[in-house]
Amino acid sequence: MWASLGPPAPGRARIVQFASARRGEGASTVAREFALFAARRAARRVWLVDLDLFASSQHAAIDAAPDRYGRLGQPVSASPEGQAFFTVRPPTRMPDGSDAPDARFLMGYPVGEGRFWVTRFRADVLRGGQSVHILPSADYWQVLRRYADVIVVDGPSADRSQSAVTVAPFMDQTVLVVAADQPDVKAPAQLRDAITAAGGRPAGLFFNRASVETPGLVKAILP
Repeated sequence: MWASLGPPAPGRARIVQFASARRGEGASTVAREFALFAARRAARRVWLVDLDLFASSQHAAIDAAPDRYGRLGQPVSASPEGQAFFTVRPPTRMPDGSDAPDARFLMGYPVGEGRFWVTRFRADVLRGGQSVHILPSADYWQVLRRYADVIVVDGPSADRSQSAVTVAPFMDQTVLVVAADQPDVKAPAQLRDAITAAGGRPAGLFFNRASVETPGLVKAILP
């Protein structure tokens, strides 16, 4: 996959999103392993950004497997210059009456040797009645490019959230992950079309648990 995505633009960090139409197709696992490869084998500075804010499954998975990924270090702000790719509403009020910055909710944890960071949303500091919305804005992603070589974005499945489509225009590429044993190609095709309509760039399909029968699925989704 690393080779097939092609070289990034010179002097510019690459942002690759992984998304799936249905939960359980393995997009989170593929995103995490791609980030690990980029950090270890390709020796890049990597941020793994988890859009599934309340689950924070990437942080949990890495924390549960230190032998594979490395131990998590002390957290730092995952918003280097104060931007966020989400907004919390209503905002939290500070003692001086100002609104607390959304960036305070997002932390980044160094993984292993520190060339690899994973995000975690601090859902525990939300107050009753507050909600979180993904922003259709490039600001956060443009800033993060200055602090990484590769940014891997794990979008929640389209049957749970539209977050992957919302941020798709600000990604360099979106890889659609499809379970190879899933015969219904309608949902992945609809997600591809939604990403394209939003201004995103589908890079192709990754077949999880691929088999010799997958070429027909490729043809059905990407004629």
